[in-house]
Amino acid sequence: MKIQRAAVDLVNAERPDLVCITGDFVCHSQAFLDQLEELIRRYEAPVMAVLGNHDHWSGGPEVRRALRRAGAEVLDNVHTTITLRGQALQVVGLDDAYTGHADVERATRGLRHDLPTLGLSHIAEEADHLWTAGVQLVLSGHTHAGQVTLARLNELALGRLIGHKYVHGLYGSRVDVRPRGAVYVGAGIGAAVIPLRVGERARREVTLFELGAAPGSFEEHHVDQPALPGRPPTEKQRNKRIQQVEAKRERRERKAARARPRSDGDDR
Repeated sequence: MKIQRAAVDLVNAERPDLVCITGDFVCHSQAFLDQLEELIRRYEAPVMAVLGNHDHWSGGPEVRRALRRAGAEVLDNVHTTITLRGQALQVVGLDDAYTGHADVERATRGLRHDLPTLGLSHIAEEADHLWTAGVQLVLSGHTHAGQVTLARLNELALGRLIGHKYVHGLYGSRVDVRPRGAVYVGAGIGAAVIPLRVGERARREVTLFELGAAPGSFEEHHVDQPALPGRPPTEKQRNKRIQQVEAKRERRERKAARARPRSDGDDR
């Protein structure tokens, strides 16, 4: 929590107009939802969010409710329009694609093409679909930058072995974007599987975006980079991921049922 609070403090110190968080608020359980609410309430700017695969594995409805109680706007395959410094901005939010919850058509239905649009998607590869719908910039997460980036092990593991096209940093183009666009994959703050981050590119990351600034107008930490070859999941893999969510939900319900006190109905 010390690290998480420090990340929120870094964000608040920059006085942003908007905070965007792209999923995996929890890891394997709902044990820390109260702390999650505490963190989200600490942000001094409006918060918009989408869920990630770990959120759905741990209980998507419960995570969603915790975020909303804390004041965050959770975008589940919808878009909204906000005004920042007098400029209208459309924000599109995709639910998690890894667990089969993303619906690009529904999320982008009715988008205005005369307004700038920002997309939020836990899985960066969904940017390919969002770009064709007119979403010029997409912010993503999921990979945690690979967590071990020595000798480009993150690109080997997440790119060649798992099949991600976008692992960490900025991909695509911000110049003459339509019908293409750009996607940024953030390294995030926490970790998954093992609590370890090794290498410069694996560092925990709070990323600042100056919307409307011309590329090259200031020095950037991560420059544009080409996408990896990538490999989309097979139908079998997609179905397995969807079934994982249901299996974990059933396991939670069985565990909760065992924990509830029982009565034989004798009220004497």
